[in-house]
Amino acid sequence: MPVSAKTAAVGGALTLAVLLGASWYLTIGKGPEDPLAECRVGATAGTTRIGGPFTLTSETGATVTEKEVISGPSLVYFGYTWCPDVCPIDSTRNAAAADLLAARGYQVTPVFISVDVARDTPESLREFTDLMSPKMVGLTGTQEQIDAVIRAYRAYYRVAEPGNPETLIDHSTQTYLMDPAQGYLDFYDRDVSPEVMAESVACFIDALKTNTK
Repeated sequence: MPVSAKTAAVGGALTLAVLLGASWYLTIGKGPEDPLAECRVGATAGTTRIGGPFTLTSETGATVTEKEVISGPSLVYFGYTWCPDVCPIDSTRNAAAADLLAARGYQVTPVFISVDVARDTPESLREFTDLMSPKMVGLTGTQEQIDAVIRAYRAYYRVAEPGNPETLIDHSTQTYLMDPAQGYLDFYDRDVSPEVMAESVACFIDALKTNTK
């Protein structure tokens, strides 16, 4: 595929992320009664229903549900292993944030859900996630399963050229902070650094411990 086409596709994904962020700002927003407001990175975090039950296939080939995957605080990202730059960069950031948190005694799992049903196998996912972090969990599934989890997380993807073995895929690039008890807590855009993400996640974990005592 020509370089210009790749650049255009990646640019489209970034533009989409900005539009999604703007949309969420108008529909969600911080509330004055939000007990976790101090932990939130963006004004778009908050109250809408994001996430929910899913059944997918892990990088080991096992069938798993959200209860097994999100057993503790988790950073959930949608991408694909053939992604030329955006997914590796974002996944490296998520892994770095998890390492910073681990150094402070917080156990947080980075989760990578593939939107590339045609090419991403459990084996290719395992190779990708192992490069990012031994903590990272890779997930794939059938077309129906991936579409269902995309809807649940209000995410987006579009295969640019179905049937082309080198196709790029436009997709949303937010990373979602999920908790097994509370569900969705916040999301982080691409420009959030590992340090800022780690501070925010640690704040949520501490606040939830305090509020549930």
